[in-house]
Amino acid sequence: MKLLLASRNAGKIAELDRIVAAAELANLQVLGLRDVPEYPEAPETGATFAENALAKARDAVAATGLAAVADDSGLAIDALNGMPGVLSARWSGGHGDDEANLRLVLGQLGDVPDERRGAAFVCAAALVVPGRPDVVVHGEWRGRIIREPRGTNGFGYDPIFVPDGEERTSAELSAQEKDADSHRGRALRALLPHLRAL
Repeated sequence: MKLLLASRNAGKIAELDRIVAAAELANLQVLGLRDVPEYPEAPETGATFAENALAKARDAVAATGLAAVADDSGLAIDALNGMPGVLSARWSGGHGDDEANLRLVLGQLGDVPDERRGAAFVCAAALVVPGRPDVVVHGEWRGRIIREPRGTNGFGYDPIFVPDGEERTSAELSAQEKDADSHRGRALRALLPHLRAL
């Protein structure tokens, strides 16, 4: 069965593919948006990660007829009252400018002492299958924000996020280590019982 991950992000597609393979769901073939005919994608205007994930998955099903998974995720920083949150990808104004977003967050936290730099990566993942109830699950990865970026194995805020129990940043972890603990890995694994039922 074909399962569409409503994303063009090769890293996310590879992550879902690894999780599906580890769960031995051999009947599922993971596809990304590059594998299906292009369709108009609505902007992410939801107030929550769950609203955005569900909207993306529903759009994908309507356009392709395939079962679809979509996620929305971001960084929630305690000292910024949970922001950038759903605005994580466009915190500095432009969408997807990782360097500008990262520098803005570091600037906003400049005077915040180390003990108050708690944060969490948060992910909502939605599964929409024609003729079945929609499913939304969540994953959270707690940690802290450091003062200077470190590492190259990631994107977004990974170079400034140190997970609880770690000294390395998310960008210094291997793909397998991130799959095991990350917010997206946790959310996608929470979907496995529903994927097994397909």
